[in-house]
Formats: sequence, C-alpha cells, structure tokens
Amino acid sequence: MAFSDLQAFLSALERDGDLARVQAPVDPHLEVTAIVTRVVREQGPALLFENPTRGTMPLAMNVFGTEHRMAMALGVDDLDEIGARIADLLRPELPRGVGGLRDALGKVAQLRAAPPRHVKIAPCQEVVVRGDDVDLSILPGIKSWPDDGGVFLNLGLTHTRHLDTGARNLGMYRLQLQDSRTVSLHWQIHKDSTSHAAVAERRGERLPVAIAFGCPPAVTYAASAPLPAEIDEYLFAGFLQRERVDMVDCLSVPLQVPAAAQVVLEGWVEPGRRLPEGPFGDHTGFYTPVEPFPFVRVETLTMRTAPIYQSIIVGRPPQEDGPMGKATERIFLPLIRMTVPEIVDYDLPVAGVFHNCCIVSIDKRFPKHAQKVMNAIWGAGLLSLSKLIVVVDADCDVHDYSEVAWRAFGNVDYAHDALHTVGPVDHLDHASYEQFFGGKLGVDATRKLPTEGYRRAGGWPAECVLDAATTAKVDRRWNEYGIGRGRR
Repeated sequence: MAFSDLQAFLSALERDGDLARVQAPVDPHLEVTAIVTRVVREQGPALLFENPTRGTMPLAMNVFGTEHRMAMALGVDDLDEIGARIADLLRPELPRGVGGLRDALGKVAQLRAAPPRHVKIAPCQEVVVRGDDVDLSILPGIKSWPDDGGVFLNLGLTHTRHLDTGARNLGMYRLQLQDSRTVSLHWQIHKDSTSHAAVAERRGERLPVAIAFGCPPAVTYAASAPLPAEIDEYLFAGFLQRERVDMVDCLSVPLQVPAAAQVVLEGWVEPGRRLPEGPFGDHTGFYTPVEPFPFVRVETLTMRTAPIYQSIIVGRPPQEDGPMGKATERIFLPLIRMTVPEIVDYDLPVAGVFHNCCIVSIDKRFPKHAQKVMNAIWGAGLLSLSKLIVVVDADCDVHDYSEVAWRAFGNVDYAHDALHTVGPVDHLDHASYEQFFGGKLGVDATRKLPTEGYRRAGGWPAECVLDAATTAKVDRRWNEYGIGRGRR
C-alpha cells in the first residue's frame, strides 16, 4: 500500500508496535544522536520525540531504520519485489495471446500511474510565513556530533530546476542552519543540483530552491536514489508507490513541491555567493572539513497546521541510512544488469557506506571476464565511485560475507588477479590524497582458467565437498538422533 503522508506511515508503524513515543524532553544537541544510535544498533523501533527542547514540533527519527520498515515504506514485503517489477517492465518481448496482452497493458497501467499530479490546495500550505517573520528555529534541527559546525537540517528534499532545459531535480543534501533565514546547501560535485547551480552562475541569475521536510515515504526515498538526470524523481516515486504524487506550486519560487509535505522552505541562491559550511560528522565516521558552499535565503516558509519534523542521524554505520542504501542496492539491480548483463547479483556492504566496496558475482565465460566487469562498474553512474570491487563466481552468495572472504582470501594471486587504477571518489572521501579522485582496486576472486595463465598441473582444483547422498543421509541422522542438540 502507498502511504499518503508521513502521519499515515507513522500510524501504521504504531499499529504494528514499531513506533515508540518519547514524551520526556530530549535535547537535539547530542542527546538525540546518543538515543537514536543505540536504538538503530539494536534494530529498535521508529522514534517520535514529542517534546524536543529545540523547535516547536515533534521530531520523527529512525523511521527507515530497519529493512522491514524500509520495505513497508515502499509498500512491499521484500525490497527485491520492486527490482522484480522493474525487471518485468524492461522485458522487451511482444505480447502473445490474451494473457500476454493483459500483461502488456498492466505494464502500461503501471507507467500511467506514475507521473506527478498538479493540485491547487495542499496540506503543506495550511500555514504561510513570509519575509522577516520566517524563523527556522521552529524546526528541531539536530547537532549530532560534538565538533559539528552547528545545527543541521538533515533529510530535507531539495528541489531545483535547470534554467536552460527546465529539467527538475530532487536531491537529498545536508543543510546547515546559518541563521534564522539562511541555510547552506552542501551540493557535492557529482550531484545534479551542482550543474543547475553552475548554469545559473554562468548566466548571472539567481536559482530558485525549495526544500521539503517530512514527505510521503516513497518521495523521501526517491530523493536519495541515484537516478540518471533525465529521469524525474517524482515519476520514480509514483512508480514505487503505484500512485501519482500530488504536487503544488510554491508561493514565491517557480517550483513545485509535494502537497503532503510537513514543512517547505522557499528561497533563492544568489550567483557567486558562498558561506563556510561544516565541519560535519559524516557517514565515513570522520568530520568533513569546512568548505565554502552556496546558501539559500528563505523568503517563504509553509507548513501544516500540526507538522511533524522528520530527520536522520548521519554517522559511522550502522545508522538509519543503511536500509535506505540497501533499498537502492536491490531496486537498481535490473538496471545495472542492463548495462552489464553478466552480473548475477551484487552487494554494497553497509560498513563500506555503499561506495567504498562493491561485491559482484558474474557468470564467467572468458579470460579476464572479471576485469571487464570491474571496468564496466567504474563507468556506471555513481557506482563509478566504488573504491574496491571484489568479483566472485555465480555460485557465490554475495551477501554471505564469510563466503566472499573465503574466496577473496584463497582464490587470488595478487600479482595477477588485482587491478589497480585511478578514478573519481566520493566528495566526502577523506583517505584520497587529492579531493575527488584516488586509487581503485579490483580483486578477481573467480576460479581461474588456463587461458588466463593458470598453468598448474590438473588445472583449477575442484572443491572438496560431500556428495548429495551422503549429505542427505547425515541430515536424516542429525534430525533422528538429535546430534545437533547434544544427544548421542
């Protein structure tokens, strides 16, 4: 099912016993971080702080903090279901018979339900505050870590539009509160909003910006998804929730925002103007340094009559963004396989914060096939930021890290099976000696072929495993005599 707004999702979580209300006053200055981090690590419930000591509205945290809640937010029991829907849409075969025609029409219906829908009246504009009356201190913004440069408004959905093409972008960037009406925009070099801002600066024009907080769950996820620039995030959100997203015109900038948002900030970025942003304790587990970034001067604030402010803690894994990253991993597998069809599956470990390591299994067919796949991944969208790629055979479960380690440790001659190169790295990467680019390593942990130079006597050895009949016999004895429970 699709959730119409944040309140509907929180109510569903509460019915399931997966939401905890915190009525005691809690300080968004460090205290919220300490509480949320413990709850995340214990796979605990979503949290609604009803009386934060900063701001005038309740604070929702850890909303997407488990894979179960992330799947529920997108209306599925398992995140792979969405990937399967995408794979089905990508099948090019012509319909055959009545059943095939019905399936083809079903695909068309899915796409018809996806484009956003314009509305004139919206809950997010029940309250309107303009000009000098705007005071962003009503938001319970969080200072997560001791040396953070101030209060950050995390999980805001930032809307911009390309001034030449009119293409919309919805992105999720960190937002530092500079004063009661000013918010810094951490627009990283690889993000689409950066190109929008660059066009505006070249033309000497200001760029309209709208930032929405507490949007419907599918919309919030879509803002984090690594979509190509030509795919509208609201089209994707409509596909995910099987229902069109209602959008309303902003009141002071030429943009649209989700009608069901909790709070919206509208304003402008002036060309060439910057403010120091940071430090910020990031998902790397280290502070990113102070850098100059654009900022938006808020002209108008709109919100619901009784809004809920949703935010997230960013820091060393595990954190709430882990399940969001896993959703991306599962949802985008069919699209990756369109580019690199020999890929069977892949895993982006949470400990690698999704771009430091990529484990991929392939249907290996020719010499140096693994190296071909490595280079393809390093050329595929934001997967190009991967620092370490480990390639294994199709019979390896990439989600079983013990199995992957066994192959990466034992199936590799590092003089022949490691590929070292240089390429782009994440803006936040602190280990690269130069910002934005650094070293990459590919590890070929597949079985080696004679045509790859493996000339040992007998070829690549067979695994020493028990035959199926013996295993079945032991299984029967195991269950019959209770050997695994200590009986003899």
